[in-house]
Amino acid sequence: MSSFKKYLAEFIGTLVLVLFACGTAAVVGCSTSDPNVAYLLTALAFGLVIVAMAYSIGNVSGCHINPAVSIAMLVSGKMSFKDFIGYIIAQFAGATAGAALLGLFAGWDCGFGANGLFNGQIGLSFFIEVALTFVFVIAILGVTSMVENGAVAGLVIGLTLTLVHIFGIHFTGTSVNPARSFGPALFAGGEALSNLWVFIVAPLVGGVLAALVYKLIAGGKKAKK
Repeated sequence: MSSFKKYLAEFIGTLVLVLFACGTAAVVGCSTSDPNVAYLLTALAFGLVIVAMAYSIGNVSGCHINPAVSIAMLVSGKMSFKDFIGYIIAQFAGATAGAALLGLFAGWDCGFGANGLFNGQIGLSFFIEVALTFVFVIAILGVTSMVENGAVAGLVIGLTLTLVHIFGIHFTGTSVNPARSFGPALFAGGEALSNLWVFIVAPLVGGVLAALVYKLIAGGKKAKK
């Protein structure tokens, strides 16, 4: 598979993630009179996008559509540094394009499903995002470690993302994905943009930790590429 095709797949997948999943958050709102419904719809949107993309572009690029996943694969020795850089560029570009389309569809004041600090606390928000990303990425590493899991891997990963969103939306809106946070913050501006670094660095830390811990507990077993 050519590098260009893999990068294009990552661009498309991340665009769809931001447009449909962050778009759901922006459209239904997560601060309504019944926020639980909005939380659940948003969590399901993120999970379902991953399922859809996993079974459409997964055979092309592996469907990372998330720099935290890509850095875990890099640390695990499952991708080259060249591809890592290509994936990151494609993911951030796709997220930006997805947020731009969301602005065209829903209006430039829609909020874009941007992430925010929990009670204005940087440290706690950072820790929450590291923990959420760790759970998400270690699930990916585990389910993709056996070839026989290939048929259900996309479903498991999508459900795991739904799980971390159901829990995490209340706190930070749940990033676990630097690209997903970057695109919406660019257009939302304000605090979303000024605090963006938290939602870039914390998921990357969580991804690296997940790779290191999985390597430790799995005894260095090679996962399926």
